[in-house]
Amino acid sequence: MSTLRMCQFPTTNGKHTELRQMQEKMFISLWEFFYGHFFRFWMKWLLRQMTGKCELQRIFDTYVGAQRTHRIEHSLTYSKSKVLQKATLAQSEVDKCVEHIMKEKNINPEKDVSFKICMKACLLQISGYKQLYLDVESVRKRPYDSDNLQHEQLLLKLWDLLMPTRKLKARISKQWADIGFQGDDPKTDFRGMGILGLINLVYFSENYTSEAHQILSRSNHPKLGYSYAIVGINLTEMAYSLLKSEALKFHLYNFVPGVPTMEHFHQFYCYLVYEFDKFWFEEKPESIMYFNIYREKFHEKIKGLLLDCNVSLTLKM
Repeated sequence: MSTLRMCQFPTTNGKHTELRQMQEKMFISLWEFFYGHFFRFWMKWLLRQMTGKCELQRIFDTYVGAQRTHRIEHSLTYSKSKVLQKATLAQSEVDKCVEHIMKEKNINPEKDVSFKICMKACLLQISGYKQLYLDVESVRKRPYDSDNLQHEQLLLKLWDLLMPTRKLKARISKQWADIGFQGDDPKTDFRGMGILGLINLVYFSENYTSEAHQILSRSNHPKLGYSYAIVGINLTEMAYSLLKSEALKFHLYNFVPGVPTMEHFHQFYCYLVYEFDKFWFEEKPESIMYFNIYREKFHEKIKGLLLDCNVSLTLKM
């Protein structure tokens, strides 16, 4: 009997835990519902009566940088006004969009002269981030095509940048392993990230040539070595996933005062390449077989840095 009772206790405790979790979720859901539909509205109304300013104006008065843009985006997104909701989707005619917002919120441009400038800057960042993701996704979906002359020239350019003193004997060659590709034909390694993986590799090698040579040399370390090109493509996937999950917002909102572009995405990729190499040699993995573990550890480190509203991850050498 005592054995039976002991077996029953975990089940009962498990049910209690599940019930408690359900109750907590219900409480959170109720709070979000009442806050979103009642408390938030009355709180905003009360603050407007006290300050004479709408929520958007109060954000501009209180916050700067990424915090300001992030809060403006949140306010517009969750507004009951369709005019404000649509503002975050504005890809063009931002000036008109700002005028519509000011009209909707009864903001006098003569009394608040800075509102128009601040709102335009925020909308350019917000819509620019959305457009940047679409641009990056478009390139990522484009597969490497060996029949495309531009693709082939870009690949050969990568070799020339990384191996300026060594001539590639043939397009399909075992020499590609010297810069970290897996097979005789690199095109098979670009499947996951498409032409985006190659563009990033070339960008880093062209704009940070000495650093690329240094990292390539370190990647050939007898004990701590790794496949330079393959890891570079892997880091393109990391940069892409961070952009897609919106984890790059604080960084880009701080780093770019206007519209973020592909150039800024490439710059972030360069930061990842440089920092991953340092991280790898600091961690000293026992084997390349543990790559995924350390890759995820590095990923978590970057995600942690990106949570800081003041973050701006730039290459420092």
